[in-house]
Amino acid sequence: MPLLAPLLVTLVQTTMRKVVKDFLKKNEGHPIESLLEVLVGNVGLVFTNADLPKIRDMLTSNKVPAPARVASVAPVDVHVEPGPTGCDPGQTAWFQALNIPTKINKGQIEMVSRVHLIHAGAKVTDSQAALLQKLNIRPFSYGLVVQKVYDSGTVFDPEVLDVEESALTGKFLSGATILAAVALGLGIPTKVSIVHSINDAFKTLLAISLETDYKISRVAAFEEFLKNPGAFAAAAPAAGAAPAAGADAAAPKKEEKKEEEEEEDAGGAGGLFGDDDDF
Repeated sequence: MPLLAPLLVTLVQTTMRKVVKDFLKKNEGHPIESLLEVLVGNVGLVFTNADLPKIRDMLTSNKVPAPARVASVAPVDVHVEPGPTGCDPGQTAWFQALNIPTKINKGQIEMVSRVHLIHAGAKVTDSQAALLQKLNIRPFSYGLVVQKVYDSGTVFDPEVLDVEESALTGKFLSGATILAAVALGLGIPTKVSIVHSINDAFKTLLAISLETDYKISRVAAFEEFLKNPGAFAAAAPAAGAAPAAGADAAAPKKEEKKEEEEEEDAGGAGGLFGDDDDF
């Protein structure tokens, strides 16, 4: 009976490999051939067209608690918190054998301090497994672990999914800049340098057209600028000066209105208290 699980796993792996191989017989050279390298051991395949990092997080977040079994290797450290254990005082010697400090409280054994029961990487002993079972503690867990990611014939490590798209874009643009500089230096046209080559050619044609009688359609604006550069320089300040002039024109009106209000206030009390000379 214990051989049932390994036998089932082997059967599943053999079946998956057979399916891939049968598919490759009809589709030679298909990119899925790279999957044969990872179909080894206790693995499974998850097919999706969704966002890979989200699928990875969803798979790894689902875990099932598992008890500590005798002779199994602890994947993590196991600590037992202080408090009542539910064990009767007759089992005190058993706790002492595990070097766990206890006391008797209300007719049951109570742990008085936090205990580092199992170290990661160590095998679980009979006493440790029994104690965790008595305390109803399941320190371990079972879950899926993403080992490889397949995309368009390429198999890569799942750590690649942690790289953000902005970082990939930055690396790509940096590489394109370096490639364009090398291509321009060697005089070899490439897709990343063709824009710069066209711009340089246009500048050369523009310079020739300005110095000779051969004119191109784009040179007219540059000739106008060279003949009267002051007109282009004064265009922007003139547009920004208009609101300022309007504001200055409105200022006297506000001052005149303020003076009228002050005159009205000054004459409003003159008829009640007499003239200023009476005082």
